Amino acid sequence: MSVHVSPVRAYVLVFLALMAGTAITVWAAFLDLGALNNVVMLSIAVIKATLVVLYFMHVRYSSRMATVTVLSGVFFLIILFGLLLSDYATRDWLGVPGK
Repeated sequence: MSVHVSPVRAYVLVFLALMAGTAITVWAAFLDLGALNNVVMLSIAVIKATLVVLYFMHVRYSSRMATVTVLSGVFFLIILFGLLLSDYATRDWLGVPGK
């Protein structure tokens, strides 16, 4: 097994990208984007989470098995969100029963 040693410069750049992402998140929180608010916030969160998984969890330079494991986790997360949204969309939203 080969061991990959990441340079400190890569960690500093990822850290700066995460701090920029946090600043953009705070800035976007004060904007009224209407229905796009959640899309923008989730997009920023996914980008930041991807950076953390790739660099700080060392998935970028690890074996294919680690990559497959991460991708299968994301796949099942998507399935769970799909099931959640299908349940949410098919609920009866009458409020109080009997009214």
